Amino acid sequence: MLDIRQLHYFVAVAEEEHVGRAAERLHISQSPLSRQIAQLEEHLGLTLFERSQQRIRLTTDGQTFLVETRAFLTHAKRLESLARRLGRGDEGGLCIGYLENAMHSGVLPNALRQLREDKPDVHIALYNYHSAEQLTGLRQRSLDIALVCDPPPSDDPDLDAAQVLDDPMLLAIPEGHPLARAKRFTPDDLAAQKWIGVMHTEGALRHDNFIAACAKAGFTPDIAMEATEPLAALGLVAAGLGLTMIQQSLRHQAPAGVVLRELSWFSYRTALWAAWHRVNLRPLVERFRVMLLQPGRTLPA
Repeated sequence: MLDIRQLHYFVAVAEEEHVGRAAERLHISQSPLSRQIAQLEEHLGLTLFERSQQRIRLTTDGQTFLVETRAFLTHAKRLESLARRLGRGDEGGLCIGYLENAMHSGVLPNALRQLREDKPDVHIALYNYHSAEQLTGLRQRSLDIALVCDPPPSDDPDLDAAQVLDDPMLLAIPEGHPLARAKRFTPDDLAAQKWIGVMHTEGALRHDNFIAACAKAGFTPDIAMEATEPLAALGLVAAGLGLTMIQQSLRHQAPAGVVLRELSWFSYRTALWAAWHRVNLRPLVERFRVMLLQPGRTLPA
């Protein structure tokens, strides 16, 4: 294995063509420097210098070795600099799993915008996976951060999580609908309407939880149509095809022709959790986790 210190010594002697001057430049004694050069030549099995009483000059092989040594030391400096930037979280890659809600709500775009402003050289890869796939990705270390609808169990030995969104629901009504002008709503008002359901890609459980929350509030929605995600449901509402409920964080994405109303008596909320592996968080992962969880994070108005 090459000794980098000896390589630095070799370059200094080659450039000065004088052991004494090279020793002064390196702030070491002449005898130890001569021994280090001799040891390097012995290790390589190569004569690097022609020696005389007046000067020391590179052999032809030594000249070739000098070119490669300079390139090697330059790369070593770059490598050290890269390691320091990685250690500070200034550079590297970040693999993020997410659900559509993380994107539509603004949670993920806002955090990514802040990360880009803070760490412009970071490479970001986004993976739109189901929650279960994301948690598997965290365990396998193919993902750094996961944005999921339900956290891992609190006693999970590998994963930890924190909630980043707890979104109340808004009633979305076609602009020309009689209820669009109403000031108050009762469960009976909603039970009499045609509804557009949202069958989330996370599966039937969230849909069933929503229906259960409606029943608890005193009505059962008459679902005439179903959309696979809330923005599609809003488009159907704008077309006058029924009512739906969307997360409050999506209010800024409602198209023209949709009126949004709060329901203080409707308790169902949509949660979003950030999850990560407990062990060996890289500085960059930790920095992004802080951005997701910081109390001052705001969503688009």
